[in-house]
Amino acid sequence: MFHGFQPFRIQTQGATINGVHGGSGPPLLLLHGYPQTHLMWRAVAPRLADEFTVVAADLRGYGDSSKPPGGDDHAAYSKRAMAQDMVEVMQTLGFPRFMVAGHDRGARVVHRLCRDHPHAVIRAAVLDIAPTHYMYATTDRVFAEAYYHWFFLIQPYDLPERLIGADPEYYLRKKLAHWGRTSSAFEPEVIAEYVRCFSNPETIHATCEDYRAAASIDLQHDEADQHTLITCPLLVLWGAQGFVGRHYDLLTVWRQYAVDVRGHVVPGGHFLPEEAPDETYAALRAFFAGA
Repeated sequence: MFHGFQPFRIQTQGATINGVHGGSGPPLLLLHGYPQTHLMWRAVAPRLADEFTVVAADLRGYGDSSKPPGGDDHAAYSKRAMAQDMVEVMQTLGFPRFMVAGHDRGARVVHRLCRDHPHAVIRAAVLDIAPTHYMYATTDRVFAEAYYHWFFLIQPYDLPERLIGADPEYYLRKKLAHWGRTSSAFEPEVIAEYVRCFSNPETIHATCEDYRAAASIDLQHDEADQHTLITCPLLVLWGAQGFVGRHYDLLTVWRQYAVDVRGHVVPGGHFLPEEAPDETYAALRAFFAGA
């Protein structure tokens, strides 16, 4: 699915990161969301590789990247730790400065990348999210119902782990169906690969730690630098039938967090690179080519 790409496993200070890279041109990092892997970029990355050197990586805790212990404060799964992984991956590949796009959890890592490593990020894109701090600060019943998993996955170990682990394939399929609006977005072999990765008990635990970090140490980091605006150009994309695009005025929200914000809606639900690959590719290509 990533024809012409080369696999890599890169050891960072805190994890071993799995992924692929290919193409030529300016460096572009692609980050996936929950409960997926870098495979979510399969319909977009090869086309971007015609003009960019594309790196698609599994976040720590996901896919075939390592799953370090979270620690009592879940710091190992803070977006700060995940962002540091990606800076080290790109440096190892020879790219101290790069562009980056992230979907879902990957987009939250992108937000932290822009704050912690502003000199490394040339341009950034966030797909189908509002900032974590904003979503928690404005929580209402509608959000809690739609994003109940934010409150389920943060429950103390090992309640969510045991419940998900009882039938991880069922849970994964329900999540893809719940958030997606395009039945043809996930080929059977892709579902099988997502199931393979997500069925690992270590992955289930690590991904819970990701959400536990988001509700604790990530909020501390966000509050500490809440007045630090993203200075690089920021593209915001969202799904026409997804929850965040219907519940938030995303461009207005992101302009509280970044200096230069532009963006627009694309067809489908939450999983933009899989539900609307043509539109997602076109938007990313146009934005990053502008660098």
